[in-house]
Amino acid sequence: MAQINLLPWREERRQELKKDFLITVGLVLALGVGLVLLGDRVVNGQIQHQNARNQYLSDNIKILDEQVAEIRELQKKRNQLLDRMRVIQELQGNRPIIVRVLDQLVRTVPDGVFYTNLQTKDKTISIRGVAESNNRVSSLMRRLDASDWLASPNLDSVRTAPEYGDQANTFSLTVKIEAPESEKKSGEG
Repeated sequence: MAQINLLPWREERRQELKKDFLITVGLVLALGVGLVLLGDRVVNGQIQHQNARNQYLSDNIKILDEQVAEIRELQKKRNQLLDRMRVIQELQGNRPIIVRVLDQLVRTVPDGVFYTNLQTKDKTISIRGVAESNNRVSSLMRRLDASDWLASPNLDSVRTAPEYGDQANTFSLTVKIEAPESEKKSGEG
């Protein structure tokens, strides 16, 4: 019988299979690393693209915020101008009334009475003054009540004022501005 040694052939076959296996493992490993690198580049590219889009949006949001602030400022100025126009129109409309009320205040002052302070708030006039006597204050109140433009005089206080004379008094009163019926109708028309 001839002696055949099969071991070297098996050993060579094993070495060849091992070599093929290692090559396959190396190729698979290289392919895996390549795929990971490729995936990394794709993901990084998408991240950079999204960051660029986010930056674009942020820049445009800043521009829009500036425009909104400018619009708000313009609206604020517009409202201020409208308020000024309304006040001017009210003053223009009330000018004849104010003149007539002041004229009535002057016409209703009896002799021996003078005003030291006049203040107007809404449709009420606060008057402070000095009178020679209590009778003069009473006369003033009757005249104010009889006026076409003034109504409801209300005496707040009367105090003696010896620096102006023996019977002199300082007084404080309020009176309401009330247009006559004929003026109310002509103002509405």
